[in-house]
Amino acid sequence: MITYLASGNGKRQQLMQQLIPTAKAAIKTKVTEPRIVVGLSSCLAGHAVRYNGGHSQSRLCLNTLSDHFQFEIFCPEVAAGFGTPRPVMRLIGDPKNPVLTYSDNQQQNLTEKLVNAFNKPLETMGRLDGYILMKNSPSCGLERIKIYQANGSPHVQRGRGLFAAALKQKYSLMPIEEEGHLHDIRLYENFILRVYAHHRFRYEVATDPTLHKLIDFHSSYKYVLMAHDQGYYRSLGAMLAAAKSVPLEQLLEDYFQAFMTALAKPANAKNHSNVLQHILGYLKQGVSSSARQSIDEVIHRYRQGEVPLIVPLTLLKHYIEQEGTEYIRMQYYLQPYPDDLGLANRI
Repeated sequence: MITYLASGNGKRQQLMQQLIPTAKAAIKTKVTEPRIVVGLSSCLAGHAVRYNGGHSQSRLCLNTLSDHFQFEIFCPEVAAGFGTPRPVMRLIGDPKNPVLTYSDNQQQNLTEKLVNAFNKPLETMGRLDGYILMKNSPSCGLERIKIYQANGSPHVQRGRGLFAAALKQKYSLMPIEEEGHLHDIRLYENFILRVYAHHRFRYEVATDPTLHKLIDFHSSYKYVLMAHDQGYYRSLGAMLAAAKSVPLEQLLEDYFQAFMTALAKPANAKNHSNVLQHILGYLKQGVSSSARQSIDEVIHRYRQGEVPLIVPLTLLKHYIEQEGTEYIRMQYYLQPYPDDLGLANRI
């Protein structure tokens, strides 16, 4: 599903706006977990908004992810009234504070016009659980954007598009990625995992926050955190152990910051294997030693790169459904996102 971003209306307040604005409405309508809303560059949605009057339609977004996400599309250049088609634009000057101009008329400063066009919509984007941007754009490019010197040569230092930089600065914990990066399976899987984690935190904890809900959430993400960063997993546990000495609002901010930072690091096969072994340990009582040995061998094969993650994961889930405790069944590691995305088949 695709809709347009609507217009609408400091640091901790920004965070809480990011977490809960639409969640309260969900409670009123008795929707426990509304459809995930993700921002999308208009050209990736197939809209003819590029400088040449064309688009860059993403089959991944429209044919696959649209089954799971509601996309809200936005083009800052069109919002600024630059028109389609339009002259090519580029960033020039100081890489830390570049100026937007037309490539054939660098005396015309377009920066203020673009920024004024996206500032108001930007205020509403805290309700999103992720954003997919168009690469190589002076407005939407997330990284490696050329910034030109006065002599026409690009600086060695690259930057971000003006809208992408503003989005990243205001919503630093939101999963944001360029569409081109989603064709790398590790980055794709990590982005999807973070979108779902971001969404779940908002609706399981931040809608009506209590310490108990936060602890339950942390418990359910235990093995996901261990697979991504064991150091962060331990520090988050220590944070919750001292939770009663910290105001809940501050605790939520600190936890969410560390949680999303931990997940930003893609999990590797070694850490996945360690987590799979930990989970296997919960099956000692009800599963025969020969079956556990077989699973252990499959985990080893996964670590060696001989089989994908889905193989040991499916075996473990089979036995957990029969013999697992409620605690292990509730682990999001077993299903961090919908199975039909097929991501565990490819990592």
